[in-house]
Amino acid sequence: MAKTKKKVIILLVIAALIAIIPLFTLKGAEFGGSDDAGSQVVSQITGTEYKPWFTPVMETWIGGELPGEIESLLFCVQTGIGVGVLAFYMGRLVERKKQENQQGKTA
Repeated sequence: MAKTKKKVIILLVIAALIAIIPLFTLKGAEFGGSDDAGSQVVSQITGTEYKPWFTPVMETWIGGELPGEIESLLFCVQTGIGVGVLAFYMGRLVERKKQENQQGKTA
């Protein structure tokens, strides 16, 4: 029991360090999105400002840009759906393997 507690404590310390160290080492760093970087490169190559080909459907519906919170919400919902689908099929595969093993033992 002492070994597992020691491992858990070590892993918690490592996780805390992974979360805290970047706060001090990356002060003043700017993180731009890939959209910004791509539009800057296109502007450099063509010599003109990049203009998007189309506007997103949701922005057309509401008549403006989506707030960042809504974008995050939609992204999280997509992630949740994707994880749910993956977990469902992985569970089915595990159960199928268990049933195959049980059938092999009884046969």
